[in-house]
Amino acid sequence: MPLLSNLSIERLLHLSLPQRFVSDSPPVRTALYACHLESEAKMVDFHGFELPIWYSSIQEEHLACRSSAGMFDVSHMGFFSFRGDKVRQWLESISTQRVSSFAPGRCGYTHFLDHEGQIIDDMIFAIKSDDCVLGVPNASMVPTMWNWFCELLPDDGSVTVENLSDETSIIALQGPNSAEILTAALGGENSIGRFKCQEIAPNEAGITGWIQGTGYTGESGAEIFVPNEQAGLLWNLFLDSGRSHGLVPVGLGARDTLRLEKGYLLSGQDFLWPGLGIQPDESLPSDFLARDTAETAVPFGLDMDHDFVGRSRVLSSLDSGVKWHGLRCLDRGPAPRLGHAVKSSDDDDSEIIGYVTSGCPSPSLSRTGIAMAYLDNVEIGTEVWIQASPRRRVRAEVVRPPFV
Repeated sequence: MPLLSNLSIERLLHLSLPQRFVSDSPPVRTALYACHLESEAKMVDFHGFELPIWYSSIQEEHLACRSSAGMFDVSHMGFFSFRGDKVRQWLESISTQRVSSFAPGRCGYTHFLDHEGQIIDDMIFAIKSDDCVLGVPNASMVPTMWNWFCELLPDDGSVTVENLSDETSIIALQGPNSAEILTAALGGENSIGRFKCQEIAPNEAGITGWIQGTGYTGESGAEIFVPNEQAGLLWNLFLDSGRSHGLVPVGLGARDTLRLEKGYLLSGQDFLWPGLGIQPDESLPSDFLARDTAETAVPFGLDMDHDFVGRSRVLSSLDSGVKWHGLRCLDRGPAPRLGHAVKSSDDDDSEIIGYVTSGCPSPSLSRTGIAMAYLDNVEIGTEVWIQASPRRRVRAEVVRPPFV
């Protein structure tokens, strides 16, 4: 089976990623920029940051992360610190997750909705202590989320928020061998379990900061938050420690295919807050991506047993017909991508039942086309047809992700 070429996947990614992901201003270079050039990375503008789309090949990096280990520069993501005696209760009141049920040393996933119940952004949070919670907003949403949080802060000043994004670098170490690499580089006291978190324990390299057992690949691993001046040291330390464990640096291209194989949402592509004043891809109906948590069908970010901003729309959507589903192509053909219509049959006049929001040929499934789409009133196992080109429809099955 021929491998996916870098050119074909880069073209696919640029077709599928909205132009709003490309900034009009000169892109920001992370503290790891020189490290990327040393590894001969192909650099692109993503959310206003100059980041690698690949180093060797997207296929090779993807499969290495699934089978051994991959390392990512995700310093474009935000990093907020929330503090106050009742900080967990406050966050709980404005998010879909019951934050107060999480003990110190644990992480969680949540959505933040506007007053109409539409998703503004999703976020991983970490309970550092009873009065401190750390959060990681998406790259393009840092200013928006900063303004949203500040708008909803208690009037009495009992909760504060600090933006640590500019001074922090974030490295994600992912894959089956990530624990061995982490232990070799930073010692066993920094071995971290899934969705657990802690301050980085003292180590021979002198690395300081924060570590949590989270990621965007569906594999075991960790995300490490360090001061910018330590980023290059830690990156090279991981490369040296991971060489015998099959570690490779991984770019944005494989990061996208890895997350899609697990059915993870991409902010700005699988949902888009109308408050940004940005229209979705021209092939989508207006406000098609204005979604609530129930419509995304993400099971681990929603707890309805508490009151929160936007709850009424979520409640009304729980039993509605539109949900975010996986699609696995049953026939060969053009890969599904953002904006492709999904039809109920192969007839020219058949009903459009939804649209693809993310799609690609899956590296783990021998290039089988996979996609995520909002579909109206379908059951798992239903056969549908993706309008993959003006003259070609591809038969697919509605599935429940993950795909692998």
